[in-house]
Amino acid sequence: MDLTLATRDADGKTIVAVGGEIDVYTAPKLRDKITELVAAGVYDIVVDMEAVEFLDSTGLGVLVGGLKKVRAHDGSLELVCTQDRLLKIFRITGLAKVFVIHESADAALTGG
Repeated sequence: MDLTLATRDADGKTIVAVGGEIDVYTAPKLRDKITELVAAGVYDIVVDMEAVEFLDSTGLGVLVGGLKKVRAHDGSLELVCTQDRLLKIFRITGLAKVFVIHESADAALTGG
């Protein structure tokens, strides 16, 4: 399965809606998108993972790398995720404490 990325701006943040599988083959596409946004001066990013069907360690690495990139500019990289199987990965790896994880894009925008 391929990875789809759609970007939109809302309330001063950029939402990257990700769909499909984030794995060793597709993760570079997401990494490039985050790198491109940071290079363009976008430091507040919300990664909407509601349509993500699979996430592996490579994908987690890309998200952590993205977080480091935006934090270097006092920015934020937050996630939208409600799927138990993905949330379990974040809990097991301890990354649930590293990332702010919202239940919806609206919640991410309002800080809820």
